[in-house]
This record gives sequence, structure tokens and C-alpha cells, in this order.
Amino acid sequence: MAAALILTESLATAPGRGALWDKLFAPLAAGAAGSLTMTLAAHPSFDLSLPAYGPPHWGDLLAALVIASAGAALGLAAVYAFPLAHRAFRALPYPVLALALGGLLLGLLGALGGHLTLFKGLDEVKTIASDPDGRSAAGFGAMAVVKTAALVIAATCGFRGGRIFPAVFTGVALGLCAHALVDAVPVALTVTCSVLGVLLAVTGQGWLSLFTAAAPAADMSLLPVLCVASLPAWLLVTGRPQMQLREDGTALR
Repeated sequence: MAAALILTESLATAPGRGALWDKLFAPLAAGAAGSLTMTLAAHPSFDLSLPAYGPPHWGDLLAALVIASAGAALGLAAVYAFPLAHRAFRALPYPVLALALGGLLLGLLGALGGHLTLFKGLDEVKTIASDPDGRSAAGFGAMAVVKTAALVIAATCGFRGGRIFPAVFTGVALGLCAHALVDAVPVALTVTCSVLGVLLAVTGQGWLSLFTAAAPAADMSLLPVLCVASLPAWLLVTGRPQMQLREDGTALR
């Protein structure tokens, strides 16, 4: 991580324009103050208390590449469905009708995926991560798909909310699904890599996805593996549509 940031600073620094460190010093200070405040005042919200990962192994690299790519593929499915769902709801003559239909669909998805797939997912993700062996691979996979569909519907029918927390829930559920399929792969690795892939597709932002994916495990030894896992996932999502729409309903790129 340090090597990547040092290289970025070297390439971004231009004569007469100042160093990149000068430009990023204020955001860095603000981020450090916020991190220290959260750590001193309360337990970090994203720490899922996953089992310790330990030093990386060669086999973990292949698993990380596959899982991050699978997360990116699931996130891309939501990205491509986003303008289609938006167009379908906007075709309805009344906004109240769109909200009612969206609420009905979200209720059906909640009945299908269970109460843990409801709401934004910040509290619910801790519940599913507290027992990685509590469900089958099919159960965790169904939760990931249901949450992805709920995110698309809620964002296009008129409900307010963001993308980050639901995407993190989707990634955690998908990671737990991968661990249930191959329990030899550490759960901290499967969860962080899948969160990384989903966030790369949904947000299109590399640093945000990388640091948010590392937060649930709170293990610095995962960062180098995540950096490697981001390469194929980023190749899948780069140049693709974003999960944002223009005024005419077409997706941004």
C-alpha cells in the first residue's frame, strides 16, 4: 500500500504545482481525526470480528482473484439492471404508484430473503458475519442476490438511501457463500475480497472500495492480497456503466 501511494505521489507531482502530499494533507488530517474519534469513542462500526487471517499463502492469491471477480460480476449485474428498472418505474403514470409497487416488490424480496436482508444492512451484516457456519452456501448466496435486487429496486422506485451499506452486505453474504463452498479458504479473505469486487462495480472508485473492503476484517495482512485481487476485478468494471444516471435516464460512464 505504501509503495502504491508513493508511486502515485511521484507521478502526480508536477514542477511548480506542489507535491501531492500538500494537496492531500487536509483530507488526511480529517480522516485521521475521524478514525481516532471513532476508535476512542466506540467500537468501529465496520469491524465484523471475523476470525484472524494470519500470513497470506500462495493458494490465497488464486482464491482472492476468483472471489473478487465474482463480486465484481454480481455488482455489474446490479449496474446493468439499474437503468432498466429506472425506466420501468418511470413509465408508471404516478409517483405514488411507483412507490407502492416498489414497496410491494421489496416486501416480497424481504419475505424471500428473510428479515436480515431488510433495511440498509449495517446492523444486519454483523449478525450474519457473527456465525459464518450458520447457513448453507445456497442460503448466503440467496441473501446476496436478494439484497442486490432490493438495492436496485429501492434506488429506482423512489426510496431514498445510499449504495455503500447495501453493497457491503451483498459482498459479505457472497463472501460467506464462498467460504461455505470451500471452507479451506479463510473467511476473512472471502469476505473482504467479495466486498472489494462488489464495491468496485457499484461505486467505480478504487481507493474507496479497497479501504472499505479491508475494514470488516481489521487485519493489515490482508491489504497486499486485496491489492492483487483488485486487478482482475478492476479490469472487469473499468469502462463499464456506472450506477448513476443522467437526466435522460441513461447510465454514466
